[in-house]
Amino acid sequence: MQAFIGIGSNLADPVAQVRRAIDWLDQLPETSRASASRLYRNPPMGPADQPHYVNAVAEIETALSPQALLAALQALEAEAGRDRSGRRWGARPLDLDLLVYGDQQIDEATLTVPHPGLASRAFVLHPLAEIAPALSVPGLGTVASLAERVAADDLMAVE
Repeated sequence: MQAFIGIGSNLADPVAQVRRAIDWLDQLPETSRASASRLYRNPPMGPADQPHYVNAVAEIETALSPQALLAALQALEAEAGRDRSGRRWGARPLDLDLLVYGDQQIDEATLTVPHPGLASRAFVLHPLAEIAPALSVPGLGTVASLAERVAADDLMAVE
């Protein structure tokens, strides 16, 4: 199954955290990374009293179920030092979001796919458009058309 993962960090050397997370995706069971966007620096979406984020998007091929993939992503976050008891949208060493999982639409207590913030977040849409502009996001349209509607003024390429 083709899936797309949003990757972000604003603590503990964010550039290194995001690059390491991209590499870690290849090590997940029954999963291989197909591509990854460039890295982008942007202001935090949440509280302004935290460092800027570094974000990217990776495309993977996986035989894991969406729920198993989410659990694996959360295990990688924990390995990187993420503590989920902090404030919402607060600083974190690693944030991994399951953005799209094939053409599935999932609405469960612990998992919503496509990711509910995908259509409004430049730091997700523009890296995603870099690697998959023609991707049709279930219920939303193509990534290219979604990205056209969201300004990327605050994004700065890191590499």
